[in-house]
Amino acid sequence: QVQLVESGGGSVQPGGSLRLSCAADGILFRNYNMNWYRQAPGKQRELVATMGSSGATTYSDSVKGRFITSRDNAKNTAYLQMNSLKPEDTAVYYCRIYITTLSDYWGQGTQVIVSS
Repeated sequence: QVQLVESGGGSVQPGGSLRLSCAADGILFRNYNMNWYRQAPGKQRELVATMGSSGATTYSDSVKGRFITSRDNAKNTAYLQMNSLKPEDTAVYYCRIYITTLSDYWGQGTQVIVSS
C-alpha cells in the first residue's frame, strides 16, 4: 500500500520560511515525478511545483523564485522549501505522485498559515 505522509506545515509571519516534507512508503519513489499542490479556502487546488524523476523542476508563476522543491531518493522523501512567504500562500499543501488514474497518490495535506 502506497502512502505519502506530509509534515512541516505551521504558522509563520510574512517574509518567513517553512519547509514541507513528503515521505513516500510502498513505492519506488525515484521513478516518478513528485508534485506539490495547494488549496486555499474557497479556491481550486493548484499545482505549484513539480520535480521530475530526472531532477528537472517547474514552478507556478505565483511561487517561482521563492519556493524550491527537492528530493532525496535514498530517503524516499521530497521537500518543498518555501521562502519569502506571503499571506496569499496560506493554504493546505499536498504532495502527489500520479502514475495512472488508478495509481494516483496524495498526501494527507498540511496547513500553512502566513499571517502577522
